[in-house]
Amino acid sequence: MKMKKVFTISALCLTIGFVNAQSVKEADVPSSVKDAFKKKYPTTKVEKWEKENANYEAEFDNNKVETCVVYDAAGKLIETEIELAISELPQAIIDGITKIMPNKKAKETSKITDASGKVSYEAEIDNVDYIFDDKGNLLKKEEDKEKDDDED
Repeated sequence: MKMKKVFTISALCLTIGFVNAQSVKEADVPSSVKDAFKKKYPTTKVEKWEKENANYEAEFDNNKVETCVVYDAAGKLIETEIELAISELPQAIIDGITKIMPNKKAKETSKITDASGKVSYEAEIDNVDYIFDDKGNLLKKEEDKEKDDDED
């Protein structure tokens, strides 16, 4: 069960543009990043830290919802990603998925909010991450090769 949870969190938190993520020890995360995290989530324990290019990602459960936050090295929030049940997706996103992948179901879905408040949605279908704007328009798609590695 724990391995499945770790895999799910890892898969959920892999976002477009951050393909080179590497696990890092908490001791190697800058204090500015850890301080920013603790200020926003004072009682939450990070399950996994990753470095994605120059940024740092914290993976954790927030009120039993799998969540990731990405900070730059100075501790500035870049984005927050929360897991959503498929039934929680807005209808525009469901319609967008159906339009590009008829007869396919999303395996995992999430809501991504950047630092300015702009919302997008991610749906994983057949090991490909599809990113939609809040109106259901496809923004990007990316094959996720790391998912295959994580399953080993």
